[in-house]
Amino acid sequence: MAARSGGTTEVVGVPARRIEQTSGLPLVEDAGSVAPSDARALSKLFFDRLQDLEEGTHAYAYARNTLIEMNISLVHFAASRFRNRAGDDAEDIVQVGTIGLIKAIDRFDLSREVEFATFAVPYIVGEIKRFFRDTTWAVHVPRRLQELRVDLAKAKERLALELDRDPTVTELAADLELSEDEIIEGLVAANGYAAGSLDSHAVDSDDGKDRRTFADVLGAPDPAMESVENLHALAPLLAGLDDRERQIVRMRFGAEMTQSQIGAELGVSQMHVSRLLSRIVKRLRTGMCVVS
Repeated sequence: MAARSGGTTEVVGVPARRIEQTSGLPLVEDAGSVAPSDARALSKLFFDRLQDLEEGTHAYAYARNTLIEMNISLVHFAASRFRNRAGDDAEDIVQVGTIGLIKAIDRFDLSREVEFATFAVPYIVGEIKRFFRDTTWAVHVPRRLQELRVDLAKAKERLALELDRDPTVTELAADLELSEDEIIEGLVAANGYAAGSLDSHAVDSDDGKDRRTFADVLGAPDPAMESVENLHALAPLLAGLDDRERQIVRMRFGAEMTQSQIGAELGVSQMHVSRLLSRIVKRLRTGMCVVS
């Protein structure tokens, strides 16, 4: 607790070598180790003085930084609620929680007659939740779909208990008062929450020796697919040729006859066959460009 005696502020229970008057505030040498009960009393003193200090001054920075260090335990308390989701991000959670603490300090007003801890924890938790919302999705999706995923998960769990089976899209839409298209969009977007590694095992043999990964069984592009697409696009264009033109195309590209052999077959010169082929090929190429 803080008390004044002979113009000097004394603080009971503060683990510091000495406490001196610093711009109307006690000098707390190790603010992070102040007991929570003493931190509450000290925080009131520092907040009361902070509102009179000019921002940007050394005294203001000292008061603000000390408040942050004294109340960092609130961040650790809030972060502990997310320990099951933290994983390797525990340090990041404390950091973003500290941002929430700083925001609470900057916006706190003693005149509200509310304990600082009561005011600060929602700010800290909000920052942590925002961190999970913005960083845990493997694929970025709009915020409304992120929130819809949570609503869908709750609705699916609740309806599964009531119906003793997985709910349908129609039942989910009725429960959440949304359209079926919105439900489908939310279910599809939920697939982007987590991504599996291509190095994870996909197929296990009976003897346990053959442990192939998803990368091992992943299909590769088929080089023949482009030819199939071209043939499908070319078919209606060939159907648009007259009988003689189709015969020339069939002899040249199907039977692989030379221009001279085609000319002999049709009773025309090789030069005439060349002109006919050029005209036909140009027409087909133009048609292919239009189709694509």
